[in-house]
Amino acid sequence: MNTSDTTNLVPKKGEKPPKTKRYKRHNLLTSPGTLVYIGPETELKTRIKKIQYNEKVFSESVVKSLIECVPGERSEGLITWLNVDGIHQTSLIEKLGTLYELHPLLLEDVVNTEHKPKIELYDSGHLFVTLKMLHIDSELPLSISAEHVSFVLGHNYLISFQEELSDDIFTSVLARLKASVGKTRKNGADYLMFALMDVVIDNYFIILEKLGDQLDLAEDQVIRGSKHFTLADLYALKREITLVRRFIWPVRDIINQLIREDNPLVSKKSVPYYRDLYDHVVQMIDTIDSYRELLASLADVHLSTMSNRMNAVMKTLTIFSAIFMPLTFIVGVYGMNFDNMPELHFHYGYFYTWALMLLVTVGMVFYFKWRRWF
Repeated sequence: MNTSDTTNLVPKKGEKPPKTKRYKRHNLLTSPGTLVYIGPETELKTRIKKIQYNEKVFSESVVKSLIECVPGERSEGLITWLNVDGIHQTSLIEKLGTLYELHPLLLEDVVNTEHKPKIELYDSGHLFVTLKMLHIDSELPLSISAEHVSFVLGHNYLISFQEELSDDIFTSVLARLKASVGKTRKNGADYLMFALMDVVIDNYFIILEKLGDQLDLAEDQVIRGSKHFTLADLYALKREITLVRRFIWPVRDIINQLIREDNPLVSKKSVPYYRDLYDHVVQMIDTIDSYRELLASLADVHLSTMSNRMNAVMKTLTIFSAIFMPLTFIVGVYGMNFDNMPELHFHYGYFYTWALMLLVTVGMVFYFKWRRWF
């Protein structure tokens, strides 16, 4: 294998991410383990950062050749973190997987951005975790997109895969490592994976807060009976809540497996931190369930409001119809063209007819008000 064939690893300076497009599946009818990227098209090059550290040492470099990623004697006593930005170059992902003896099915899940969150322990000694990092594309109306993020945990090393290049979501963790702030430099690769997962899960709280703000706004619009708020707005919000629930719900099972005592790659020192993540995820799931119940109630209230508004319109039209029915009858009687008709040539018949119609109208209005029909 030619490990130096990585001349396109470093993106050009000032290179901006292109607009994403809708994509189709191209891995149908292929053999299991075939690496086919399923995700938005991009022209950016995959970038790999290599970070090595312990409590006293820290180094960071951009990988220009895959030979730099090979674990060596110099790595003994150091935690190695390979941060891969961009998973669309499947040949590069495959070569990296060969270096670390990663299972082909594991790599297939790495490059499939449609894959749901999951955890799996392979016989090769690798622990694989994939999650979804959620981003807010627009706030009004709220639109949420998901970024595919994967972790491969091994002995004293961690490989993280991010779908996008435009924004490194793990910048805060890297900054803490550089500054030697917190516990990350004093613990192993399992704690580093906790720190990265913590970034993803903390971002869920931001998403849920935005969803809560949108629900409060929707509730206010529904209660006030705003004519500009439609059922389509509620269903758009429901779609985003369902999307978030679909990506957060499996995380509970993922963390539940990480805190099991028989997990060989997660130390007992790191288990309490993962338990804290588990509590956060359970709290989020409860919040999402309450949001769904509130949304269902808002939909019922909105439909009831629309029904009441329609009933009010129909009641008004019915009252007007009831008032004009006797007037139409009176006009119809006096509009008959017969000679032997009473009061046919009465001089003041026209005025008496109008007086009768006004009397009937006023009487019916007072009667309807007395019955509280309007």
